[in-house]
Amino acid sequence: MAKAATSDDSAKRRRRWTALLLAPAGLWFLALLVMPLAVVVVFSLGERAPAGGYAPALSLANYLNLPARWTAFRNTLVLAPIGTLVCLLAAYPLAYFLAVRTSPRYRLLLLILVIVPFWTSFLIRTYAWMFILGGRGLPALFEWIGFGEIRLINTPLSVLIGIVYGYLPLMVFPIFVSLERLDKRLLEAAADLGSTPWRSFRQVTLPLSAPGVITGCMLVFILLMGEYLIPQLLGGGKVFFIGNALVDLFLQSRNWPYGSAVAMSLVILMLATVTLYLRLTRRYGGRDVSLL
Repeated sequence: MAKAATSDDSAKRRRRWTALLLAPAGLWFLALLVMPLAVVVVFSLGERAPAGGYAPALSLANYLNLPARWTAFRNTLVLAPIGTLVCLLAAYPLAYFLAVRTSPRYRLLLLILVIVPFWTSFLIRTYAWMFILGGRGLPALFEWIGFGEIRLINTPLSVLIGIVYGYLPLMVFPIFVSLERLDKRLLEAAADLGSTPWRSFRQVTLPLSAPGVITGCMLVFILLMGEYLIPQLLGGGKVFFIGNALVDLFLQSRNWPYGSAVAMSLVILMLATVTLYLRLTRRYGGRDVSLL
């Protein structure tokens, strides 16, 4: 009995120390995430004041009016997945080349070259693409070659190009880390067992790099869901994302309740995406490798 009581007291002390150590992080989480989110929920149930801003109310009218911003939701839900997929298709061969085919002597240099764009302001780099895709950039070159008049700026294609350029490094690095940790002896064993290079890639390399692929896709997709700058500059106000709609609602029309409802819908989409990410991670994170 004495040993059981001592064990219970020890467990209680451990729980108290754990709660004490977690208290600062918990308070920080409460102050910076939960409370602002609660304010947004309250605002989303209110009404727009006559002079703009928030007026207390209890109404679901803002949520029922979400289809009025369907264009922004459609552009985001179409271009964000497409941009993520294009980033993946461009990043995987690059990450594979850096992790598997490049000698350690040059690998660091090539990784630095991938990082270099982050050393420059994202705004400046996007402005550079405005010139490249504008009338005096690539369209002028294509017209000189003989392709006729081509419009690139202020189109979904220009936004997609900006997305791939801006977010490609965020896709490369998680995949690179997964591929770098790949045990090369597995590929040698697959070759000894008569597996072709494509089968080895499909059944060994790709499954083992799946956690990096999923992580990279989540990083890019979540950031794209709230993207504002690229659609604003390269879309010219014609390709609206949810982020652009939020800026318009809060700063231009000052309809804070409706903007809060749009923001909450974006949060719900993010939660659904993160839930899917966690399920995929649990499913593929410990996947066995089969050579059959």
